[in-house]
Amino acid sequence: MDMKLEVVVIPVSDVDKAKDFYVEKLGFRLDADFPIDDGYRIVQVTPPGSACSVIFGDGVTHAPAGSARGLHLIVSDVEQAGAELAGRGVDVSGPFHDVTGAFHHAGEAGRVPGLHPERASYGSFASFADPDGNDWILQEITERAPGR
Repeated sequence: MDMKLEVVVIPVSDVDKAKDFYVEKLGFRLDADFPIDDGYRIVQVTPPGSACSVIFGDGVTHAPAGSARGLHLIVSDVEQAGAELAGRGVDVSGPFHDVTGAFHHAGEAGRVPGLHPERASYGSFASFADPDGNDWILQEITERAPGR
C-alpha cells in the first residue's frame, strides 16, 4: 500500500501575515483560502515543485504558533536557493553542514559554516524561519540515494 505525505499543518498566530510570507516571499502557490466561520479558516499553500502542501489558519492545530521545527525543503543548489529567498526579503542563514558530515543536529548544534566539504548530496543546508518562528531547512540533494 502506498502512503504519500500530502499535507503538513503548521501553527501561526496571524493568518494573513503567514499567507503573505508563504505566497509573496517564498513563492508558494496559494491553493485555497477558506474562511469557514469565525475562528475557523484554512489556508493551503504548496512549495514550487512539491507534491506536499502546507496548511495553516485558525482552528487547524492546537500547537503553539511558531513551534514547528525541522521542516525541510529540498533544493538542487542550496546557495542559489538561499540567494533567491534572500532576494525576496527572507532572512536565510549561510550554507552549513553538520560536524558529523551526516544529517544535521537539532537546532544549531553541530553546525559548521559552509557547504559540505565534498558537496555531498544530502550534506549541505541553510535555514530560515517564518514570521512566527516556524523553522525551515533548505537541504541540497543533487543525487538521490538508491531506492528514493
